[in-house]
Order: sequence, then C-alpha cells, then structure tokens
Amino acid sequence: MSLVNARQSLIATARQMEALHLNHGATGNLSLRDREGYWITPSGIPATEMTAEDIVWMGFDGTIRGRREPSSEWIMHREILAAYPEHQAVLHAHAPNCTALACLERELPPFHYMIAIAGGDSVRCAPYHTFGTPALAQSAVTALKDRHACLLSHHGLITAADSLSAALGVAVEVEALCEIYFKALTVGEPPRLNAAQMTEALEKFKGYGEKSVPHLLP
Repeated sequence: MSLVNARQSLIATARQMEALHLNHGATGNLSLRDREGYWITPSGIPATEMTAEDIVWMGFDGTIRGRREPSSEWIMHREILAAYPEHQAVLHAHAPNCTALACLERELPPFHYMIAIAGGDSVRCAPYHTFGTPALAQSAVTALKDRHACLLSHHGLITAADSLSAALGVAVEVEALCEIYFKALTVGEPPRLNAAQMTEALEKFKGYGEKSVPHLLP
C-alpha cells in the first residue's frame, strides 16, 4: 500500500470508528503494517480533525517519522504486530459495551456462535496494566494468542486482522456481542455452547478466515 493510501485508510477507519460509536473524541488508535515498521494514528487528535500529515510512521527498531507524537499505545501496537506477522492492522477502541465488560474483568464466553469471528471459543480479557506500558503490551499479546480480539481490563478492546476493514469488522461484531450478552444477563447467565458446538462453528469460519469479517470501508 502506498504512503498516501495507508494514511488515508487509517483516517477513514478512525472516522468510521467514531461514526459507529466505537470511540469518541481522541480516544482509540489504529496501526497498519508497512515493511519494516507501521503507520499509526497520532496522540490526542480527534478522528474528525486528523489529516494525512498527522499520521506517524514508526520502525520496529524505534525510529519515528512524522510531525506528531504517536498514539500513547504505540508500544502495544508494535508488540502485537511483531508477535503476529499474519496481522497487518491493529485497532484499539473504548467501545462502550466491550469496555463495560472489561471493567468487570470478565471475558466474553461462548454464549453465541458468532464468538468464533474473534478466532476462538471466547474473547479473553487481559489483566489490567497502566496504559502505554510494556506490561500492557505484553498482556495484550498474550490474550490475542490464536485470536483476532481481546478485551483489556478496565480499558477497552483490541482487534487484529489482515486489514483495517477486517479489524474494524471484528470490533463491530464483538461490541454487538457484548451488548447482547449484557441484555441476556438481565435475565440470568446465558447457557454456553459446548466445545463440540464451538469447534463446529470455528470450522465453518475457517474457510472464510478474516475475509468472513464484514469489510466496512468503501
């Protein structure tokens, strides 16, 4: 992807996150792999005000190119992209329902077959660590093993996929699942699908891979 396309794709996705109520103001961040590094959204700039010149390039060796400071979560993005070369994009959001569940330090269990869209039989909740720290980055890397999404305790949501649109699609689905889960909890803890049922669901998703995720970008 060219420099112009990478920057514009990050801005377009950030604005979609805002429109879909996954983020508000300057919260959340995005990154996109680029050869020896990655492009990442800047710190403290709302998606609606972001321009191509605000997007920052960072090398895996720590090199920074750009006029802005990178997102405060740049370490987390770097470590996820370094640990999982199959992922090209990382999305971090403070989506309301995901964040509410994360504040309870609870994972999203297999109460619905669509949990499989996140790559496994649950969406794990990583232990709490201060934002922007190596400890949080490692916590997220561990929780994302064999997954496309995880929650961050008392913080929010992370998704990782082979494109920005796929990462956004996973985020939309996980946020919707968290909302449904909360509605079910008003009656009681919903029954869970068993291992065989989730294995069957995961097998059906295999043929589609990350391309099964709704691609929301035009």
